[in-house]
Amino acid sequence: MQTIKGPSLHLAQFSDDVFPFNSLEAIAGWAAENGFRALQIPAWDKRLFDVNLAAESQQYCDEITDMLAQHGLVISELTTHIFGQLMAVHPAYDALCDSFAPPHLHGKPEARTAWAKQQLLAAVSASSRLGLTEMGTFSGSLAWPYVFPFPQRPAGLVETAFDELARRWLPILDACEEQGVNLCYEIHPGEDLHDGISFEMFLQRTGHHPRCKILFDPSHFVLQQLNYLDFLDIYRDHIGMFHVKDAEFNPTGRQGMYGGYQSWADRAGRFRSTGDGQVDFRAIFSRLTQNGYAGWAALEWECCLKNKDDGAREGAAFIRDHIIPVTDKIFDDFAAAPVSQSQIDRLLGITTTEAEHHG
Repeated sequence: MQTIKGPSLHLAQFSDDVFPFNSLEAIAGWAAENGFRALQIPAWDKRLFDVNLAAESQQYCDEITDMLAQHGLVISELTTHIFGQLMAVHPAYDALCDSFAPPHLHGKPEARTAWAKQQLLAAVSASSRLGLTEMGTFSGSLAWPYVFPFPQRPAGLVETAFDELARRWLPILDACEEQGVNLCYEIHPGEDLHDGISFEMFLQRTGHHPRCKILFDPSHFVLQQLNYLDFLDIYRDHIGMFHVKDAEFNPTGRQGMYGGYQSWADRAGRFRSTGDGQVDFRAIFSRLTQNGYAGWAALEWECCLKNKDDGAREGAAFIRDHIIPVTDKIFDDFAAAPVSQSQIDRLLGITTTEAEHHG
């Protein structure tokens, strides 16, 4: 067992065009003041990080590392969710996903995917230069519009989608293997990798690639009504990253998990600040610790009610309070006494003759 590292802060929901959220150095000072020990940096946000420069320049990476160290911080991981989303976009989402890519790629799905692939490869190299071992991402989705099986899905549709998804991702996974970086897919509705079964389908098609891992975020399991504690045990060897994000699910006679097309505040399932929702984080931290999770606990703030400043400050304290410092002793060692093999035999009622025979 190992003590989970934390708290880290995922910056995707905090970066902004106003101080102190408009530069990495300014946000680092703010995060340190709020009790964080690390930052999880979104590799797509140029206000904070130049992923292409980081892929090529060790000096740039060292300057970032040194600057964060002055605030008592490190980088826990890079995240590449926006790039990952563009690796597989169903045509129904083309117009919405165009905003994730440079303007000259809008309306050009193949060129947009090629650009996303290069950005992911740059992020793998940047992670390696920064000395990081995990990188978070989304899988993208080709089959998601068909998640509910009506009209009836044609035979072979899902299999073809996952074959193609694995084909697109294998070069990235191979680059991760070369650079010593695990690629952690966030299990997330809207992505083709949205639960354990879909992850297994993808993992099988990658040949059980050793760099194919999971970013675990229990909030998405609450919204799906999936048992997240069982998930932690089933996929214990694949979990490489952990987002601490809360959620609640309160179905009524009028709506359930699909949400009735309502806004986040009015949905039966909605995200909340840590401690304000229904996630059993004490059980999660216990299970992760027992299962030997050695990574960071990173706060991801997405709350439809509370402001982000309070959410961050409370979230850092929440994570610190839930991390379990692993003991190097067993609680009843005080009562232990040395016992010889002959004494053990007597305790079990084994005679000398029987012991010699079995020996």
